[in-house]
Amino acid sequence: MVHQNNSIEAAKKAAGHAGAMLVQSGMLIGLGTGSTAAFFIKALGRRCREEGLKIRAIATSQRSADQAREIGIPLEDEQNITMLDLTIDGADEIDPHKNMIKGGGGALFREKLLARSSQEMIVLVDETKLVSSLGAFPVPVEISSFLYRSTLSKLHDQGYSGTLRLNRDSSFYLTDNGNYIVDINIKKPIVDPETHHKKLRDITGVIETGLFFKIAGRVVIGYQDGFAKVET
Repeated sequence: MVHQNNSIEAAKKAAGHAGAMLVQSGMLIGLGTGSTAAFFIKALGRRCREEGLKIRAIATSQRSADQAREIGIPLEDEQNITMLDLTIDGADEIDPHKNMIKGGGGALFREKLLARSSQEMIVLVDETKLVSSLGAFPVPVEISSFLYRSTLSKLHDQGYSGTLRLNRDSSFYLTDNGNYIVDINIKKPIVDPETHHKKLRDITGVIETGLFFKIAGRVVIGYQDGFAKVET
C-alpha cells in the first residue's frame, strides 16, 4: 500500500511539473486546488525563483493562495480581473470526452468560475483519475448554508441522495464562500453530465455542481513511473 501511494504521488508530481512547464512569462494564471495542483504550484514557484518566470496568479482557494504566497508567486486582486490566460487544475475523475467531476478539495465554485474566465483550462491528473465514464466518485454540490435543510429536501425530491461533508471534528465543512457541500452519489455511469448539472442547478439553494463539461483544453496525465504526457 505504501509503495502504491508513493507511485501515485510520483504520478501527481510528474503531472504538476509538466503543467508548470506550459506556463509562459507574462501570463495571468488561475491556480487550482488539491493534491496534484499543490505539486503544480510548487513547481511553478521554482520556475519563478530559478528561471525568473514573470507571472501573476489568482488562487481558487485560500489553501492554494497561502501556498503561492509562501513560495513567492505574486497574487492579483481578483476584483480587478475579467479574463485569465490559463487556469491549471486537477480533477477527481475525467472521461474520454473531457467531462469531469471536481470538488473533492472543496473549491468547485471558484474552480469553475476561474476556468470559465480563462482562455484555456489545463487539467492535471494522475493516471488513476482516467475513467471510461463518470460516477464512481461522488459529485460535490455546493449549497447555501441558509435554509440548507430545505435544499437537502429538494435534492431528495429530485431523486438525489448524498451526505453533507463534515470536518474531522464532525462539524459542517465550510467552503471559502461560507457554503456547505453535499457529496451526491449518482447512479453510475453518468453518461450525460449536462442534464444532471442543469437539474441540480434548477434547485434553489444549489450554488454550483462539481460536474465540469465543455471546459477542459489540454490534459496532462502523470504516470506512476514518473513520466507525464500532454493530450490535446
